[in-house]
Amino acid sequence: MKPISEAEAANELMRLAKQIAHHNRRYHAEDTPEISDPEFDALVRRNAELEAAFPHLIRPDSPSAAVGYEVAASPLSKVLHETRMMSLDNAFSDEEVLEFVTRVRRFLALPDDAEVAMTAEDKIDGLSCSLRYEQGRLVRAATRGDGQVGEDVTANVAHISDIPQQLVGDVPDVFEIRGEVFMAKADFLALNAAQEANGDKLFANPRNAAAGSLRQKDARVTGRRPLKFFAHGWGAASAIPADSQFAMMRQLAAWGVPVSPLLAICNDTAALLQHYRNIGARRAELPYDIDGVVYKVDRLDWQGRLGFVAKAPRWALAHKFPAEQAETVIEAIDIQVGRTGKLTPVGRLKPVLVGGVTVTNVTLHNRDEIARLGVRVGDRIVLQRAGDVIPQVVSNLTREEQREPFLFPDHCPECGSEAVAEEGEVDVRCTGGLICPAQRTERLKHFVSRGALDIEGLGEKTIAEFFGLGWLESPADIFRLKDRRNAILAREGWQDKSVDNLLAAIEAKRTPDAARLLFGLGIRHVGAVTARDLMKRFVTLPALRAVAEQARAEDAGAAAELASIDGVGPVVVEALGDFFHEHHNVAVWDDLLTEVSPPPYVVETKDSPVSGKTVVFTGKLETMSRDEAKAQAEALGARAAGSVSARTDLVVAGPGAGSKLKQAAALGIDVIDEAAWAQIVQAAK
Repeated sequence: MKPISEAEAANELMRLAKQIAHHNRRYHAEDTPEISDPEFDALVRRNAELEAAFPHLIRPDSPSAAVGYEVAASPLSKVLHETRMMSLDNAFSDEEVLEFVTRVRRFLALPDDAEVAMTAEDKIDGLSCSLRYEQGRLVRAATRGDGQVGEDVTANVAHISDIPQQLVGDVPDVFEIRGEVFMAKADFLALNAAQEANGDKLFANPRNAAAGSLRQKDARVTGRRPLKFFAHGWGAASAIPADSQFAMMRQLAAWGVPVSPLLAICNDTAALLQHYRNIGARRAELPYDIDGVVYKVDRLDWQGRLGFVAKAPRWALAHKFPAEQAETVIEAIDIQVGRTGKLTPVGRLKPVLVGGVTVTNVTLHNRDEIARLGVRVGDRIVLQRAGDVIPQVVSNLTREEQREPFLFPDHCPECGSEAVAEEGEVDVRCTGGLICPAQRTERLKHFVSRGALDIEGLGEKTIAEFFGLGWLESPADIFRLKDRRNAILAREGWQDKSVDNLLAAIEAKRTPDAARLLFGLGIRHVGAVTARDLMKRFVTLPALRAVAEQARAEDAGAAAELASIDGVGPVVVEALGDFFHEHHNVAVWDDLLTEVSPPPYVVETKDSPVSGKTVVFTGKLETMSRDEAKAQAEALGARAAGSVSARTDLVVAGPGAGSKLKQAAALGIDVIDEAAWAQIVQAAK
C-alpha cells in the first residue's frame, strides 16, 4: 500500500464504508448490482488494507464487520439465524494463500512443517441460503440477510428440485445445511430471452436472476424459474456425524443434498494452488458462474479452535480469480478538496468497460503519484479494477509522447488559499482551514455521517443547499435548524413531513454518544476506534479536553497519560493539543456543547471474571498461540494489551517470562499461569 496519512486514511475509510454499504444493498437486497464482483471485492480489499495499517481508525460501521444486507425493507417474513451466517475473507494471490496457511499454523501453534489438510471447492456465484431440517424434514429455508436475520423463503425453495424436502438415512434431530442457490448459464440465457420476448425486465447476470427468482413474495414465480443448489457447509446442528470438513460434505451428499463435483481434499499448499489453477482453467466451460475457490481447514476440532474474527472464520478463505484490465484515455484531471484540505487529483476518463462496469473516473492520489506515472491529459492508460485501489492506473502507455505536463496547483481551487505539503508528507493541503468552503462542507458531511452522529435525512445535497444559504456554518448550526422550519418548508422539494422528519432526526441526537461526537468533529488522526479508546479512558469530553490542553502545555504527566492508551501515540497526542490550541476549534467545540449534551461514556462488558479488565500475556504459552490467547481474552470481554502498566489487571505468565513479569510484581498486579487461565476460559463457557 502506498504511503498515506492517518487523516487521509480516515477520509477514505469513511467513503469506502458508504460505498460498500450502498453496493451491498444494491447487490443483496435489491438484486440490482451497479458494479462487478471484482470491483466490489477490490473495494472491500482496500478497506481491509487500510484497517490493517490503521487499526485505530476502524469505524463503527466498518464493512469488515458487516455480512450481507439488512432485510428491514423486504416484503418477506424475517428469520433469526440460530447460528450466524458468516462471510469469507478473500485472497487474490498465491502469496496471500501462503500467508493464510501460515496464520493457521501460527494460531494453532503448529510447527512450520506440520501438514494442514484443507478442502478446496469452486465458489459459486449465487445467493446464500440456509436449510433447517428437523427429524430429516425441511422445516425452514432462509436467505443470509445480514448474517443474523434473513428472509423466510421456505415456500420458494419447495420449487427447487435440488433441495430435498426429506433427507435420506440417519440424520441428526436438527441440522441446518448451508449453500448457494444459483442459475446455470444456459438457463439464464433462456430466461432472459423469454423476459425480452414478453417485454419484461432483463437480468444483469445469472446471480442477479437467481436472487430475484428466490426472493419472490409469490412462490409460484420461483417455481417458474430454473434454480439449482449446492451445499458448502452447515450451521446449527444437534450432532455432527464426522470429524472433518471433507467427510461432512460427503455425508451431506449421502443425505441427498448436492455438493460441488469439484470438491477436493488437499494435503498441502501446493495441492491447493494446483486445484485452484485446474478449476480456473475449466471456468469458462463450467455450466455455472464461479468467481474463485474456497479453502477450508479440514479438521473440525481445528476449526473450533480457530473460531471467527469479525464477519469471517479464521479457518476458511476465498481465493478469487483475477480481474480484467482495459485501456482508455485521460480526458481531464480535476482537483478535489477534502475535509482535511487535501488536494486529490482525479482523472476523468473516456468511458471504458472493465469487468462489465463502465468506468469514467480514477483517483490519481497525489502529486507524487502523478509524477511517478507521468500522466497528462491525453495519455492512454491501462486500468485495473483489483489490487490496491479501485480503479487503479497500472501503466501509462504514452508517457514518452511529447505533451504538456500536468502542473499540480499551489493554490486551493476552492478558496484560493496557498496549498502546501507539510514536511515529510506527500499530500498537498489547502491552508485555508475553515474559511475554505470545501473543507467546511466536507466536515459537516463527516459530522452527520453514519459513523459519527448518523443524522438521517441530512445528506450531501441538503448540506450543500443549506451551506449555500448561510444556514450551516458549523456543527452547532445543525441543531438550530428547528428555528428555520418555515424557511426550509418554503424551499422547492420540501414538504411538511420531510421537514418534520429531518428536524426530528436532528433532535434525536441532542444526547449523542460521546465517542461518535468526538469522531464527528474530524480531529486529525482521531478515527472512530481512537475516539472510543479515548472516551473509555476519560468518560466525558471535558475531561479529555483538560488533559489534551495540559499535554499541549508540555505537562509530561498528561502527555504520558494520553500516550499510554493503546492505539494512541505521539501523533494523536499532538493532534489533540493542536486542535484545542486553535481558537476557532475551541469556539466550534464550545458552541456545539451548548446544543448537545453527550452523557458519560459507558463501556459495555461481557459477563465473565475478566470482563472489562486488561490482560497481558507474557512468556511462552505451551497449549496455544499468543493470537489464540488474545482471542480468548477478547471473547470474554477483556482487553488484551501488549505491555504492563498501572492499568493492567491481570498477567498470564508462561515459561521464560521476563521484564513484564518483574514489572507486574513491582506494581502488585495479579499473576497467574496458563493452566489457571484455561480454568477461567472453561468456567466462562
